[in-house]
Amino acid sequence: MKHSNYVYRCTFVAAIGGLLFGYDTAVIAGAIGFIQQKYQLSPAMMGWIASCALIGCVIGAGIGGVMSDRIGRKKVLIISGILFAVSSLGIIIPLDLYYFVFFRLIGGLGIGIASMVVSMYISEIAPPAIRGRLIAINQLGIVTGILMIFFVNAYIASLNNESWTIDVGWRYMFGSGIIPSVIFILLLLFVPESPRWLAQKSRWEEAAVVLNKLNRPEQAAAELEAIKVSVHGETGSFSDLWKPGLRIVTFIGIALAFFSQITGINAIMYYAPEIFKATGDGVKSALLQTIVIGIVNILATVVAILYVDKLGRKLMLMIGSAGMAIFLGLIGIFFYMDMTKGYWVVLSILGYISFFGISLGPLTFVVVAEIFPTRVRAKAISVAILTLWLSTFAVSLVFPAFLKLLGGAYTFWLFTGFSVLSFLFIWKIIPETKGKTLEEIEKYWSNR
Repeated sequence: MKHSNYVYRCTFVAAIGGLLFGYDTAVIAGAIGFIQQKYQLSPAMMGWIASCALIGCVIGAGIGGVMSDRIGRKKVLIISGILFAVSSLGIIIPLDLYYFVFFRLIGGLGIGIASMVVSMYISEIAPPAIRGRLIAINQLGIVTGILMIFFVNAYIASLNNESWTIDVGWRYMFGSGIIPSVIFILLLLFVPESPRWLAQKSRWEEAAVVLNKLNRPEQAAAELEAIKVSVHGETGSFSDLWKPGLRIVTFIGIALAFFSQITGINAIMYYAPEIFKATGDGVKSALLQTIVIGIVNILATVVAILYVDKLGRKLMLMIGSAGMAIFLGLIGIFFYMDMTKGYWVVLSILGYISFFGISLGPLTFVVVAEIFPTRVRAKAISVAILTLWLSTFAVSLVFPAFLKLLGGAYTFWLFTGFSVLSFLFIWKIIPETKGKTLEEIEKYWSNR
């Protein structure tokens, strides 16, 4: 019980990085409409302002793997917290739109780093029997951060009249991120370094100490021996990811990250208030409906946490992709039939969020964090999460233009098609990994 409590404590501290990821990513949802009115943005500029942080996310994901291999998972997480804090403070200062973009890029670096390192860190400290659940707690952190900022956005918008919010209020939405950033940095000082990173650096005694805190003595000893066989004191290179034996694993990580975003989740999250305004209920009601999305997202993630180590990754991913396709198809139908003024679109969005929340939302990070061998894990996850952010950037950049050019129906039907492809890919390609140690998963790929 003592070891289990320690693992959960470390996991929840790391998952605050996920909370910051969600908080900083979704803050734009409540602010974008006010920024658009203040600066009279065109649809193209609105897409750029909403997605500019994702450039930083791409860079952060790209460098996060190399950084975490060199200086350790824990130090890199602390750096991500500092980047979040700097971004929040910078946007409070009433400078022009160029500075806003600059500080959003800095925040994006923090998001990109956290998005790959948090799940990797948790996978490397987690016992096999509950690893899926623990990594999924990272997603719980993400959706909690999203819900928190929805409440913060709604509260700040209610402090004064709309002209005040358009002028300066939206800056406080971004600035509020300084509080969770500081909490994250301070709590990280009290968690251990990843034992697998320590082993990779041949710091065996330190690795043994950490493993004994995380496991019973006999489990710790057995796990340390398995890590010794796996690591060999080497760090793999990016070129190793494309060698026979690892090529298929790399493809799975990249494809799953791609599908997790190209099926439309961030288009809905970023622009939810604008979509709800289009239903005719006004700004305040749109923000409240967005909060409902956050609550549904959290409940779905809790379901994923409870069942991922029972039903397995593959089955839950398939169920989720099928459900997402159904509800995206319905959203398209309601737009096509001009039935967007009622609550049908809202209910369908909530259905879509539910199925995303039990599958591609949390389980993409679970699968990506556990399928790669230790010696290349950081670099491989970096490549997969880089793909995720490139996909996110592409979707958020073109979504406003697609809505204007194609209309809501065909835009959401396009997402429906990608959800169907996601189902087929998971069904045919992805293996089940529940209950296996990271070293057993590595051996599986080696045998293939």
